Amino acid sequence: MSSVQDAVTTVSGEPAEYTSSPAAVSTVSGEPAKHYLPAAVTTVIGEPAKRTNLAMWEGLKTSKLAALAWTAMRIWLGVMWIQAGSAKIWGAEAAGFLHNNGAGVAGFAAHGTPAYSWWGSFLHGFVVPNAGPLGILIAVAEFAIGVALVAGLFTRVAALGSLALLFTYVMSGTASVCAFYALFAIVILVMWRTSSWIGVDGLIAGYRQRHPNLFTTHLHIPGTRGTAGTAAAHPVA
Repeated sequence: MSSVQDAVTTVSGEPAEYTSSPAAVSTVSGEPAKHYLPAAVTTVIGEPAKRTNLAMWEGLKTSKLAALAWTAMRIWLGVMWIQAGSAKIWGAEAAGFLHNNGAGVAGFAAHGTPAYSWWGSFLHGFVVPNAGPLGILIAVAEFAIGVALVAGLFTRVAALGSLALLFTYVMSGTASVCAFYALFAIVILVMWRTSSWIGVDGLIAGYRQRHPNLFTTHLHIPGTRGTAGTAAAHPVA
């Protein structure tokens, strides 16, 4: 039997786990062992960790000039979310989201055109019965995401929140400008180092770079130093 076949099982009889090291063939503790992948596999398709990006792509991710474009996209998307959220909190859509037990949410979920039948079941089974609190959640989430994007605070979380909301809207049958918003959110998320550079996240990052030891904690056990000194001063005979 070959070395690869020998490494498939452990002493406990459990299936083995793959690893890049041939040493971990089996265990005696009953835990699943790891066995060696044939070298031919990584020879043909290469090591994922050694793959590199295009120099132009890496340049866009760190360019201060490109940061101006990403910042403009971030602020624009944030303003759009603020407008949508404020309309649901204080504007004409407030009656359907914050009041009347979320009648607007319930009506949309009940009469919309879901992308899949299982999503339609989710809308009728969960969204419609909980339309009241969900309406408040949607209104507040849109407004909060917008404020975070404009301020450049928690930029990655806000971009992910944008994509999550847009996903639910598209799945529920609303296309509209969702694809355009999603494109902006993806760019902001991918280019997060520079898209959040001009903003609160950038200020926080700059402060942490100037004070690298600010969030470093040192564990100190009282009496440890004294005990070590006593032991050194009075060695055991």
